Amino acid sequence: MISIAAAFLFAVLTDRVLLVRFEADMNGLFCESFHGSTWILPMNSPFWNHENIETYQSVVLAKVDKARNLTLDQLLLPSVLFINLQHTKEDPEIFFHCDHNQKALKKVTVLIVQSDQYFVPSLFMTPSFSHDMNKMFPKKDAVFHHVGRYLFHPSNEAWGQISKFYDAYLAKAEERIGLQIRVFRPTFTPQQAVMDLLLSCVTSNKILPEVDTRNSAGTTASNVGRNNHTLKAVVVASLYPEYGENLRSMYLKGPTITGEVIRVYQPSHEEKQKFNDNVHNIKALVDMYLLSLCDVLVTSLLSTFGYVAQGFGGLKPWLLWAGTVYGIYVAQNYQIPNITKLIDTTLHKAKQVEETYRKPKKKDSDDDNYD
Repeated sequence: MISIAAAFLFAVLTDRVLLVRFEADMNGLFCESFHGSTWILPMNSPFWNHENIETYQSVVLAKVDKARNLTLDQLLLPSVLFINLQHTKEDPEIFFHCDHNQKALKKVTVLIVQSDQYFVPSLFMTPSFSHDMNKMFPKKDAVFHHVGRYLFHPSNEAWGQISKFYDAYLAKAEERIGLQIRVFRPTFTPQQAVMDLLLSCVTSNKILPEVDTRNSAGTTASNVGRNNHTLKAVVVASLYPEYGENLRSMYLKGPTITGEVIRVYQPSHEEKQKFNDNVHNIKALVDMYLLSLCDVLVTSLLSTFGYVAQGFGGLKPWLLWAGTVYGIYVAQNYQIPNITKLIDTTLHKAKQVEETYRKPKKKDSDDDNYD
């Protein structure tokens, strides 16, 4: 979704029509974005398969004639070009975001872009696009918030699940808290260790209260607590059901030290990420949208699932640092004595709604703004 949003903006800036190739696993996710038309590339389109189409990389590597001092914009380019912007170790984009190459690509009628990256920040830094980008988005960290809500309207099936869940469990709560837990290496990361760190983070930062283990049910530890019966609903988004179950069990054991009432809900728990699965993707969209409807959001750093949720909601989330995953693995395997010291570095508040991440500057790029 973040790649489609970036491609849409690129199409707008270059006066192109955006068509997206949706495989069967994307059917039923979204309504049509544009009334009376479709943005879906037909399966019988000659551009559905790009195997025999010349690539941007081959053009750059083979046709730029440095001996004759010819640049890309001085060469005769094909009318159709395939561009691979997927993240790989080889970094195949080869100066795609540099301004002189963007001017050359205007000559190409059809660009087929394959990407898994959110390259919107580069559009702000490309001189050809920066003026229009700054006029459209004076608040740079809200781009996906606006573009995403414009493009990605949940289908009737997805919206039915979203609205039913929200009305049943979230609507009456005075505060809604979203917890998105993404474990990148589950084989090396015990669930209890992740759970312990998560609880330490959210309680120490007053996102959720602690359970009062000293008093019996119906009593609280302070006068303030006795009068505070705020209902907080927690939405847990994770592949694993144990996180929601453990959190729910904890708050069922007794009252909280603040007197707040905590209810925990987990819409789905698929156990593992599934590919080419339409039902799985709809559940993921439902989870992301429900997270976006929360008042407070905690997401896992480096997770695009969390990026989409915070973007939809226009939220500045608390970010679970990757150390939540990798730090536990290192501590257990290299005998770091006090794993609880990791807590201080596992959660921090985002400074902006949108995480602007991109690759480092190319050493021989001649664009001063490309950094």
